[in-house]
Amino acid sequence: MGCLFSHIGPYKEKCLISSNGVQCREEDDQEGSDGSCAGYAAVGISYKQGFSLKQSWKGIKRKMEDTGVEMFVRLFRSNSELQAMFKGFKDIKTDSELRSNEALENHATLVMTTLDDAITHIDNYEYVKDLLYRTSATHTKFTGFQPAYFMHVKEPFLEAVRVTLGDRYTDNMQNIYTIAITYVLQTLKEGMEEALK
Repeated sequence: MGCLFSHIGPYKEKCLISSNGVQCREEDDQEGSDGSCAGYAAVGISYKQGFSLKQSWKGIKRKMEDTGVEMFVRLFRSNSELQAMFKGFKDIKTDSELRSNEALENHATLVMTTLDDAITHIDNYEYVKDLLYRTSATHTKFTGFQPAYFMHVKEPFLEAVRVTLGDRYTDNMQNIYTIAITYVLQTLKEGMEEALK
């Protein structure tokens, strides 16, 4: 018998099943807000990495709209077919016009607010899963939107975070953000797949 979340992440060995539920095995790995290390283990990060992520995220939170717009500009550069799905800015051709488009700013803020909620609660597996499943289910109403499209956001998100954080975006933080956003996007994808059944 292994960790409840043994199918995910390199930190599964830090979990211990006991009569009190899932506990953190390592003394220096503290418990998450759900009372266990299971939330962090599900993501594939340690408690320390989760703490670093939350601390770093404060810098993103101060510039959520700018980071979100940057993410979408970069997303549309490499995936123009996705831009065509948005009525409010599907015909805009230049990055500068996109950056100043109110509809894009609003959508970017909405997306970043969801990401903020997920990252702020990254140690609470059930909460984040429910949030992301509900969010992804709303995308079923968009004609032509496929669950796999969520994964296209990964690199643009990482680049936008790098731009926002500047020299605070170290190799270690890049690794942590990569693991976290992959988890978030994969959960969104799975949630939409579930909603389409």
